[in-house]
Amino acid sequence: MAQALRPNTASGLFATDGKPHPLQDTLLAVTLVLGLTSFLTAIISDDLHVLSSWAGLAGILTGAYGQWISETTRERFGLILGLGASGVGFFLGMMHGGLIG
Repeated sequence: MAQALRPNTASGLFATDGKPHPLQDTLLAVTLVLGLTSFLTAIISDDLHVLSSWAGLAGILTGAYGQWISETTRERFGLILGLGASGVGFFLGMMHGGLIG
């Protein structure tokens, strides 16, 4: 059985279909930054629970919207990484004291 070959469209870092996706790329970057911030502040100190909780919640919301409008597999992969880090940071922040100090 013959397989159809996909064209090589690896010109962009995030767009695998050859088209620009500025909104999706922005949401991906914001989700990754918020997820990293949330995760690291939750791991570093229990006293930073307000920052880690709010950053995690914002990362979850931006990542969910990004998943909803994403168009390529690379975008979805990065969003899942950011969502996972945001979720872990959010729940650890909630465990250490929650959204309000």
